[in-house]
Amino acid sequence: MIKAAKPKDTKLWRDSYYHKLFGFKAAVEAERVLKFFESERPMHSRPRDAINAIKEWSEDKRKLGMKEVRNLSLNAHAAAKDAKSDVAKFAAHAAGQAVGTWHVPTHALGAFGYAGRAIIASKDRKIKEKVNPNSVKSKKQTK
Repeated sequence: MIKAAKPKDTKLWRDSYYHKLFGFKAAVEAERVLKFFESERPMHSRPRDAINAIKEWSEDKRKLGMKEVRNLSLNAHAAAKDAKSDVAKFAAHAAGQAVGTWHVPTHALGAFGYAGRAIIASKDRKIKEKVNPNSVKSKKQTK
């Protein structure tokens, strides 16, 4: 195992090229699956707001602070709780993790993980609709 000193001072890595690259990549990946959330909850912009914030920060178009990032992330995760389908929930969580990349760069991994889960869940839903369309429609109507 590599034993390297962990920089405790965020000034050493915050706003670095790689930090912003992680933020940008996380935002792009979360944005790719955001359609699943927005198709279910078109009037809710909380995940979109989180993605736009981290994307703009990574492109040097916006400054972010811890309080704002925390609110954006928690709001995106709260939007996931409001969603009815797993696909939409995973997409909203991806947005919350993406903006969290500003706080800790490894949150980008969470954005990729949730985006992947959203894609898998969307494919599972399509397969279920093909196999038994009535069961999927009846579940949608009861919720």
